[in-house]
Amino acid sequence: MALPDFKQLQQNKTAVPAWAKDLPDGAFISYDNTYKTRIYFDLFDKYIMPCPETGDLRYYVYDPVKHGADPTKQYPVLMWCHGASNSLMEEGCIMCCGAEQFASPAYQARMGGAYLIVPLCNEERLPDGTILGAWDKVHSAPVKAIFDRVCQEHAANIGKKFIMGASSGGYFTWQMLEDYGSYFDGAMPIASGYVPADDVLDRIAEGGTELLIAHGRHDEMAVFDECIAPRMEKLMQLENCICFFPEWVYNGDGGVSSVFYGFEMGQHCMINWVQHDLRFDDGRPADDRLPDGVTGWIRRIVNGK
Repeated sequence: MALPDFKQLQQNKTAVPAWAKDLPDGAFISYDNTYKTRIYFDLFDKYIMPCPETGDLRYYVYDPVKHGADPTKQYPVLMWCHGASNSLMEEGCIMCCGAEQFASPAYQARMGGAYLIVPLCNEERLPDGTILGAWDKVHSAPVKAIFDRVCQEHAANIGKKFIMGASSGGYFTWQMLEDYGSYFDGAMPIASGYVPADDVLDRIAEGGTELLIAHGRHDEMAVFDECIAPRMEKLMQLENCICFFPEWVYNGDGGVSSVFYGFEMGQHCMINWVQHDLRFDDGRPADDRLPDGVTGWIRRIVNGK
């Protein structure tokens, strides 16, 4: 896959996406998130997991106890898997993968506290923009080892386990569920171009993992009619699964999301809406089944409701 170097580009905030002609009356295009970014990076500590198969893997951890949470309680662990090329942004990957806002005091309070893990694969950009080394099955065991290490190091405070990721990270979320499904209490594959086979989906559901599958119907990169529509009936029949397939992906200000860096991917960037907690700035939920957003979904699973 060839992708531009987003660090070297400015977003075009005047671009008119091809899908704009399909917007409903009264809708407007939004080019910006309303949450602030790059303000919680220093709350994450950086580590390295030795791995001869893939090369040593870097990863970041947010520890709620270190930042004031009650040391006598248990907290869920959320692993966030980044999209293609995002590891090249180093600590900026904390923002791109979706984890940053969940380290904020507000989101931590909504969840009742949570550990956050951000693993980075060893990607490389070729001169033509092709990305090598993105998430693959070979990463499954070492990333599971990272999860295990964090849980062992904080054993007294570890509660339920979650994995989530968008785009390439959405694929890898499914891959981890295929390989270690019963290990996770909750999972959120987002804007994934891949969905496992029916028998694998059944096995994941039987393992008790609660799923929140999020995918916009105008996704420009993981095209809904190709990736989700053929499997939608099966996905919607799964037990303990919420399928969030909105017509439009929004920002917190209520505008339809546009992100243009030489190509349009605003509707693919469902992760931005997730960092808005799938809620609008006025408090409205993106979906009535998620009245308290993603943080509320996490807390419900943690509390066993």
